[in-house]
Amino acid sequence: MTPATTTLWRHAHLVTLDGDAGWGEVADGALLTEGGRIAWVGPEAALAQGLAGRPAPEAEHDLQGALMTPGLVDAHTHLVYGGDRAAEFELRLQGATYEQIARAGGGIRSTVAATRAASDEALFAAAARRARVLMAEGVTTLEVKSGYGLDATHEARCLAVARRLGRELPLTVRTTSLGAHALPPEYVGRPDDFIDAVCSWLPAQQAAGLVDAVDVFCDSIGFTPAQTRRVFDAAQALGLPVKLHAEQLSDQGGAALAAQYRALSCDHLEHLSDEGVAAMAASGTVAMLLPGAYYFLRETRLPPVAALRAAGVPIAIATDHNPGSSPALSLLLMLSMACTLFRLTPEEAFRGVTVQAARALGLPDRGRLAAGQRADLAVWDAQHPRELAYVFGHNPCRAVIHAGVARATGLTQGLRA
Repeated sequence: MTPATTTLWRHAHLVTLDGDAGWGEVADGALLTEGGRIAWVGPEAALAQGLAGRPAPEAEHDLQGALMTPGLVDAHTHLVYGGDRAAEFELRLQGATYEQIARAGGGIRSTVAATRAASDEALFAAAARRARVLMAEGVTTLEVKSGYGLDATHEARCLAVARRLGRELPLTVRTTSLGAHALPPEYVGRPDDFIDAVCSWLPAQQAAGLVDAVDVFCDSIGFTPAQTRRVFDAAQALGLPVKLHAEQLSDQGGAALAAQYRALSCDHLEHLSDEGVAAMAASGTVAMLLPGAYYFLRETRLPPVAALRAAGVPIAIATDHNPGSSPALSLLLMLSMACTLFRLTPEEAFRGVTVQAARALGLPDRGRLAAGQRADLAVWDAQHPRELAYVFGHNPCRAVIHAGVARATGLTQGLRA
């Protein structure tokens, strides 16, 4: 059956997030989609005016007061990898630190070995299963980073698998090249040579259409600011935007460095300094907070949320799904954690997985309900959006609409034509 090109969604409790603050609620609202875009949003009482001069909608759904929001955006994941690291989880519970495990040859390197050994089909099947779990909770756009191949061939394989997710699933996938994630075994003692290699891979990745942005892990067990700058210079020469794993385990001044390149986002930020906050505010860089990793690693130093808020730095939230430090597959749980662990308000947290997460991917066409925006929507069995952060451990998502089409199998029961 060919999907309708124009669809009217009526009697919805709309949360538009239109504007810089507030939920933008429309208690009894209607929304019209044309193709993959929102054509009109407003109160049910103004529907006749909104439809004036337009052809009659091809499909109509009565939501009977259900909550409708923008589709969610998970703007930091490492979804493509082989194996797992459950044994390391047990070691940490016995007292080993993330840094000790990494320096002993575990951590990212163990996932690199498993990823290199996995076939393309195995990597895709595992990543698709993970993506579908996120989609079932209302995710319509996500980012996938590489970083578990760590050579030219396997990094390209992982990026290609991520691109395939976007082709074969009703999901928008943005890909980020994170070659400078860890030092692979063949480059032990030669980090600068490895950075040369990472920079040399970028032109081919871009030519093959595999990369939307470039990231680096700049930290005490990652790469230095000087090495990070070399990768950023290579990305900038290709016209690729950058982002940074910054200030997670120590303050390396990475956020201030990334701000010089007008980075899309700096991510983690538990050790972010006042200077880093000011630099990010000046550059418009998004602060990507990752409560799953904070929780899983049992960190105690909070990111400076009050300082970010005071400086007007936009705050986004993501799962950081990865096998070693955040094996989370629930963006809704991250909403709750962002509120309880980081003291964000429910509105701040929800904007963090919609408007601000989209901004962190350089995608201003989603995250709000407004005419001209992408018709990426989610329908919830909830009375108010604050409930999505308040209740955890269940999934209230009733329907997911991607590019104007309700496609999430099993989630569309209850929609009334």
